Amino acid sequence: MNERDFADLAAGHALNALSAADERAYQEALAGNPHWDSHVRSAADAVAAISDTIEPVEPPASVRASLFARISELPQDDSPVVATPAPLDDEDFAAAGLTPVTAEREPVSGGSASASGWGRRRWFTLAASFAAVLALGFGAVTVGQLMAPPVAVVALEQIEGSPDARSATATMPDGTVATAHWSASTGRSVLVSDGIPALPSDKTYELWFVREGTPIAAGTFQPDADGSATAVLEGQMHEGDVIAVTIEPAGGSPDGTPSTDAVVAVATA
Repeated sequence: MNERDFADLAAGHALNALSAADERAYQEALAGNPHWDSHVRSAADAVAAISDTIEPVEPPASVRASLFARISELPQDDSPVVATPAPLDDEDFAAAGLTPVTAEREPVSGGSASASGWGRRRWFTLAASFAAVLALGFGAVTVGQLMAPPVAVVALEQIEGSPDARSATATMPDGTVATAHWSASTGRSVLVSDGIPALPSDKTYELWFVREGTPIAAGTFQPDADGSATAVLEGQMHEGDVIAVTIEPAGGSPDGTPSTDAVVAVATA
C-alpha cells in the first residue's frame, strides 16, 4: 500500500465508512508506517470541522438520497482512481462544490485496499458533496445522517433481494412514471417515481393503499429537484391493493382521507 491509498483509508476510517477488510488494512498500514499518522489527524479534523463549525440543521431527505445516487454512479472497478491535487493537508474541499474532480489513473501497489473499490476519486467526490451540503445552508449535517442509507433505499434493497419480489409500473398523463415494488415475505412496499412535479412548501404528496375502494393512509413524501422520489409505504400491503398518491396539505390529509383525486395510481393485481 502506498501513502495515497492510506490517506483514502484514513478518510474512510474518520467517517466510520470502511468495510471490515479495509479497516484491517488501515490498521495494519498504520502500525507499519506510524509516520503516516498525519493523514489520520487531517481526516479526523476535517470531519470534526464539518460537524462542529455550524449549528446542526436537519437536511431534507432528498439531499441525502441525491448524494447516495451521486456516489453510486462512480466507477466500481477494482483499480483505484487517483486524483492529482495536493496532499490531503492542503486540499480545499469547500472549493470543490459539485464540480466533478478531474482524475487520472496512477499505478498503485496491491493489497486489500486496492480491491476494496474505495479509490481516491470517491473520497474527493464525497468530500465535495459534504461541502455542497454546507454551501446550500443545511448547517453542520452529522456524518451519521449522511452515511446512513435512507429507509426507503434499505427497504427497496430488501424487497429486490427477496425471492417473492414483485413490481408494477404505471405512466400518468402528465408523464410521471411510477413503479411499485413489494414483497410479501418482507412485508414491505416501496414506490419509485420519476418526473413527478415539485409542490409548494404548503403541500405534500401522500401515499395510500386503496383496498376494495377504501383508501388507507401510508405516509407522505417529497420528490427531489429532478422530480424523482423513492418512498416506503407505511403499513402492510395486501395483494390486489392499488397504490395511489394524492396532493395534500403539508403533513398529510388532516382527516385521514384523500382530499384530491389521485395523481398516481399503480395496480398491484
